[in-house]
Amino acid sequence: MGIYILLGALAVLLGWGVAVFNGLVQKRNRVRNAWADIDVQLKRRYDLVPNLVETVQAYKGYEASTLEKVTTARTSAMAAPGNAARKADAENELSGALKTLFAVAESYPELKASENFRKLQDELSSLENDIQSARRYYNATVRELNNAVHTVPSNIIAALFNFKEEGFFGADENEKGPVNVSF
Repeated sequence: MGIYILLGALAVLLGWGVAVFNGLVQKRNRVRNAWADIDVQLKRRYDLVPNLVETVQAYKGYEASTLEKVTTARTSAMAAPGNAARKADAENELSGALKTLFAVAESYPELKASENFRKLQDELSSLENDIQSARRYYNATVRELNNAVHTVPSNIIAALFNFKEEGFFGADENEKGPVNVSF
């Protein structure tokens, strides 16, 4: 009789271990899928930036240094390693360069009036919203995985099968500060 109790307990323990392992695999796959979604949105932005730069260059008096910063930031972002923290830093740099470009464009009424520029600006604005949405989803999936990796009892299975904590796709320090508004 005692052997059956022991076998039953082992079966329950094995079933629990398999269920926890499968849950960790699902969470890790959600993180990978969410990262792929971010990559798709970032690729769309990389493809849009050259069109924006070309449109701005068509107008006399544009600030070449601003366009150079945008181009350099785009190149850095595209070359950034897959690590979420490093990628976030490079992407935040590109976002800052694009914000500067749009601020400079305010000084050029004929550029602001350009239908092509407005269209690109609207498309980029929509794309930035999509990127933010993808970042939020990615960070939520990372939170779920990290919680499972660090909490008892799933951390036992996570340690046995080498599940690791993932990094969040964070905001740039400049994005965290207060926004200055002047009239």
